[in-house]
Amino acid sequence: MTHSILTICSIRYTGGLLGLVAMAALLQGCLALQPDLSPEDVYGHRAGNEGADGRTTIVVSPPQDDVDYRLFEASFETVTIRPEAATQATSQTGVPVEVLIKGAFPDACSELHDVTQQRAGNLILVTLTMRRPQGSVCASVLRPYRYYLDLDGVFLPGPYSLRLNESVHPFEVRAPSDS
Repeated sequence: MTHSILTICSIRYTGGLLGLVAMAALLQGCLALQPDLSPEDVYGHRAGNEGADGRTTIVVSPPQDDVDYRLFEASFETVTIRPEAATQATSQTGVPVEVLIKGAFPDACSELHDVTQQRAGNLILVTLTMRRPQGSVCASVLRPYRYYLDLDGVFLPGPYSLRLNESVHPFEVRAPSDS
């Protein structure tokens, strides 16, 4: 008779087929203890070009050389800060962090112009700028967007503050659990 050895929720169990069924029930209970995260809260998740929410994923594209632009601070609605889950190894070296920014362009001509980052300790300063061709007649239509920003460097476990344009968003890189 062969036996399976499974380690689930830091509990080791040895048993046959009946034991495997019992472990499946235990696993379901353990998974219920995990926090419910939407895919948009998880580091590395990317929606397609146009997600179910109707937002288009955008990137910074270079401006045309022969066009004069008016630059302005980007407007946005939500900011989701997504650190990679720390492990015992990365808790000493740091983890990458990305930011999901959702907003809407105010018209048919505006687009993302530039993103700059500065970091001073646990404060990250990000400026998000949009551009619009000067003198253009643009349809007044809101165009929802999503933008993924990888923050420069790595982050050790601890509290941080992200200032995006003029709004401040605190976040924490959590140390790995001991379980």
